[in-house]
Amino acid sequence: MIKIYLYLLTIPLSMWTLEAININGLFKKNRVMQIKVLFVMLSLSLAYLFTSFLYDFSTNMNYLK
Repeated sequence: MIKIYLYLLTIPLSMWTLEAININGLFKKNRVMQIKVLFVMLSLSLAYLFTSFLYDFSTNMNYLK
């Protein structure tokens, strides 16, 4: 259940951080939909990685106690 809350927190956070990168120059003109799909895929991937790290880190910290 905690992972769901972490996902709900990190997905908007990763989208917000990816907005700082100007990736429009990497694509051909008139490829708006493909850029949006890549943006969503990258933000979901970053959210997954960050959530997994936070969850595993907190789990491992509990084992050290």
